[in-house]
Amino acid sequence: MSFTHLDAAGHARMVDVTDKQPTVRSATARGFVRCSPDVVAALRDGSVPKGDVLAVARIAGIQAAKRTPELLPLAHVIGVHGAVVDLDIVDDGIEVEATVRTADRTGVEMEALTAVSVAGLAVVDMVKALDKGTSIEGVRIVAKTGGKSGDWVRPGEQP
Repeated sequence: MSFTHLDAAGHARMVDVTDKQPTVRSATARGFVRCSPDVVAALRDGSVPKGDVLAVARIAGIQAAKRTPELLPLAHVIGVHGAVVDLDIVDDGIEVEATVRTADRTGVEMEALTAVSVAGLAVVDMVKALDKGTSIEGVRIVAKTGGKSGDWVRPGEQP
């Protein structure tokens, strides 16, 4: 088995996608921010001392999607043409979902995962004074479209 991110000597390298044709691609990732009932109540009634947690997390996630190559050394610089980050307060925390779209030579799975992760980190940052036990869980790709490998949906997930 060969790995595309390793050269013949086993050194890490960035895959050359120059000859690939741009295609429309998307990826959706999800994660969960688990927090205490007190934090959930504060989120629901808008009383978190640092302000609008969901708005800050949404913007942080979108910004993160666009800056993924700065964080992951082998990620390609691609045009992020669309990024949607949704956060939903539920009884035990916040469900986070990000969908990132492009028309480029490589996929946007890393961008979607980064968006969910950073949106979750923004939530933790804004509520940590209320609940030091807040945690981020289950960050994963749930669906992707386009590219050579085509469409994929994680078994048991709705895209």
